[in-house]
Amino acid sequence: MWRKTRKPYTYLGKTCYGADPNRNFDFHWNEEGASNNPCVDTYAGPKAFSENETMIVRDLLHFLKGRGVMYLTIHSYGNYLLYPWGWTADLPETWPDLDEVARAGGDAIYEATGTVYSVGSSTNVLYIAAGASDDYAFYAGFPISITMELPGGGLTGFDPPASKIDQFVTETWIGIRAMAHKVVEKYPTERPEFL
Repeated sequence: MWRKTRKPYTYLGKTCYGADPNRNFDFHWNEEGASNNPCVDTYAGPKAFSENETMIVRDLLHFLKGRGVMYLTIHSYGNYLLYPWGWTADLPETWPDLDEVARAGGDAIYEATGTVYSVGSSTNVLYIAAGASDDYAFYAGFPISITMELPGGGLTGFDPPASKIDQFVTETWIGIRAMAHKVVEKYPTERPEFL
């Protein structure tokens, strides 16, 4: 039940561990939906990219810049397909493209399993969260950037029983594959090998 990194931070004489990696990216870092307090789950870190985990993702995004078409980050839980922006209720100019790809995933999952996914911008569908990886990837040049929030289960929603793993993996793959197909339609020069 841990969502943060494990780096120790001292706050008011107390040691608290980790920053929320999904508040640690350097795009509207530490604005709305993030905290300066190391002892809370949405701690943005002492500076953008203070965490090794986010530096690795940043470096990979920059390595793939100009070649990568879609960034997909998978979280839990809530049955959402979200796209930028997370730092504001405003939408990027190309939001219809983002919406089309996300809806392709949600529609495919619904048709195959009956599971409903809510689709829209992070702030407008879920909550405001500045410094997130999907916003950063979109800002860094990936034309499609989506956060997929998986179904929940168990006592807290974050601990589904093992008996649900196959179902969740199957429907997640259905959505990912449908989104990838839609991306290939929109950007035909890129064709992932798994299609």
